[in-house]
Amino acid sequence: MPRVKQVNFQGDVIGEFELSDAVFSAPVHAPAMHQVVVAHLANCRLGTHDTKDRGEVRGGGRKPWRQKHTGRARQGSTRSPIWVGGGVAHGPHPRDYHQKVNKKVRRLALRSALTLKAQEEVLLVLDRFDLDAPKTKAMLAFLGRVQSGKKPLLVTHESDPRVHKSAANIPGAAVLHVDSLNVYDLLHHDQLIVTAEAARKIEEVFGR
Repeated sequence: MPRVKQVNFQGDVIGEFELSDAVFSAPVHAPAMHQVVVAHLANCRLGTHDTKDRGEVRGGGRKPWRQKHTGRARQGSTRSPIWVGGGVAHGPHPRDYHQKVNKKVRRLALRSALTLKAQEEVLLVLDRFDLDAPKTKAMLAFLGRVQSGKKPLLVTHESDPRVHKSAANIPGAAVLHVDSLNVYDLLHHDQLIVTAEAARKIEEVFGR
């Protein structure tokens, strides 16, 4: 079983935390992670972009000039895409970018990302967030003591507004509930800091 450091909120090492082989020492499957990240980014797109084609632009009902004997190119409407103020040719229209990923692939990708964090030794288990009130200074001090890097990801086992507010103004830092853990955020952030209870829940859900 892989072992990682367990620290308290003061940054002191209080022991080692044993992790499950099934989740944190699984085979790393890069294609699965790539597929899940691409789908995640695609699903974030709203798809509300829209342009007007020549049939939707206002005006242009009258033929600009007669068809023949003017010496100029024939034109049917001033709202043609070649005219200033005309419609857009082949422009984007609202569409759904959603990509479906099978549950087994998502689980495989998440286990791969967690294994990478454990192998790269950028995974840390926190005893608990000892915050009486939201304090950015206290969160900064903790992250500095554990050398979290520029983009730490904090994973909690419960929704705690004190933790979210304490990290809200720290550039690069992010807080996630364990139920919202995803491959994109795991790969995007430098270090993963999870509470002990969150780690056990990850093992319970993804270790099967």
